[in-house]
Amino acid sequence: MILPISIYNHPVLRVKCSNINSDYDNLDKLINNMFETMHNANGVGLAAPQIGLSISLFVIDLTPFLKDYSNLKTTKKVFINPEIQEETGNEWAFNEGCLSIPDIREDVARKEKIKIKYFDEKFNMIEEKIEGIEARVIQHEYDHLQGVLFIDFLSGERKNIINRKLKNIIKGKFEKNYPYKLFKK
Repeated sequence: MILPISIYNHPVLRVKCSNINSDYDNLDKLINNMFETMHNANGVGLAAPQIGLSISLFVIDLTPFLKDYSNLKTTKKVFINPEIQEETGNEWAFNEGCLSIPDIREDVARKEKIKIKYFDEKFNMIEEKIEGIEARVIQHEYDHLQGVLFIDFLSGERKNIINRKLKNIIKGKFEKNYPYKLFKK
């Protein structure tokens, strides 16, 4: 089932998420719905807060990056209760976007390597070192679980430049390519 995506200014996007247990109600269905929602919106990652849930869960599918990054080992993963333990290497800029902030893309600098611990969809504990584009997508989605958005990394000048676009997004003035949910006071 395709779920509506919470759009910028929705309070759920600024909440630090809570961990879940293996007995979380309908977890398999939720994960499948998240993948379906992400694919429908042409995304490569989707975090639970983006669909209105303040739980520590995100999914990624890097298949669209395969032609440019042929060294990807796996493309589709589930991250439950993740903890980035270390970020290392050089910072590199990449033009990021977010399904919750439509029509805005900006260069964001992130470290090239991470060490992460998480549970997969079967609640197996996994610890691994990841680098490159996969690390970047994971860092972006992990930030969602901390209540952080990619635009928070922009300079004051860049934020001023996109401010009008952000105000339009809050009003629902953006290209609507997927079901969404605006915050109404």
